[in-house]
Amino acid sequence: MYKDKLHTIINAMKEENLSQLILTDPSNIFYLTGKWIYPGERLLALYMNTSGEVKLVINKLFPQSEDLGMELIWYDDTEDAVERLSHYVKEGRVGIDRTWPAGFLLRLQQLKKECSYCNGSLIVDHVRMIKNRKEQELMRKAALANDQVMEKLISLVGKGYTEKELNRIVKELYSESGHQDVAFEPITAYGKSGANPHHVTDDTKGKKGDCVVLDIGGILNHYCSDMTRTVFLGEASERAKEIYEIVKEAQRRGIQAAKPGNRMCDVDFACRNYIEEKGFGDYFTHRTGHSIGIEDHEFGDVSLANTEIIKPGQCFSIEPGIYIQEEEIGVRIEDIVLITEDGCEVLNQVTKELTIVPLEE
Repeated sequence: MYKDKLHTIINAMKEENLSQLILTDPSNIFYLTGKWIYPGERLLALYMNTSGEVKLVINKLFPQSEDLGMELIWYDDTEDAVERLSHYVKEGRVGIDRTWPAGFLLRLQQLKKECSYCNGSLIVDHVRMIKNRKEQELMRKAALANDQVMEKLISLVGKGYTEKELNRIVKELYSESGHQDVAFEPITAYGKSGANPHHVTDDTKGKKGDCVVLDIGGILNHYCSDMTRTVFLGEASERAKEIYEIVKEAQRRGIQAAKPGNRMCDVDFACRNYIEEKGFGDYFTHRTGHSIGIEDHEFGDVSLANTEIIKPGQCFSIEPGIYIQEEEIGVRIEDIVLITEDGCEVLNQVTKELTIVPLEE
């Protein structure tokens, strides 16, 4: 599988007239080797060119017992790692990972003055954006596992826990269910906290009538999940019910627009236009979604600014929301969709019907 990915990237390099590429982001290196390597402040660089040369420059502190499918170039802490890398860089244009620390890049520019440098990340971004069949199945499994955690979490929100306590419980649920980790810091927000999309979890406890925004995701088999459900404690006001149904319908329209041939911005517009029609446009304050895979937020967002055409194999979130802080009402509903040949598959199955959770006294 990894050789196929390498070939795909090399072909993409040829299409972009880029003969050399240096990848340093651990997620990109995992994508092409199947190994997570976290080098800290040390250099880790995968060099590849369109002649088929692929080499990984790696510190001896990170021994590898498995065949990674490429030549390993070892160095130790007494050596100039960038100088070792420079031996393989040829004259011409070189693509660089956007996350590579400037200190390494400046040293390479000093050593290889005859080269020109550009952002090469977009090549890998576009390849990673399209999930192959194995990756699609991993995304399905991750979503199913996330559904199970969400259903357990919803059953606990009425038991008097603070946001921080719920946050801790979420992490325990992921650990108990075989996840490697959470994909991001869970959001467990009651009432006025849920009305702030940038709220940081605190010691707030829920009260009767509160909306409860639950935005959670885990990492399973190295692939991420992400979903949001909003439920209500004890009861829901007519105003809250109205807003909930508007968000649910907006999300349905976004899902309907998520199909090959449409643009990413069309999905955002489908959600946003409906919310604006209902008079709540000022309260939908973020983009509609983001791509997902090895990382929770990958290249390719669902926003009015993204005019790229949707293609089969893409995975992204659709998560419209309405947040009215003065009324302490916040509602967001999020699912991950997988683009198929003629539409999309919604990977999350937890109900989106308005749910009122009993509040235990």
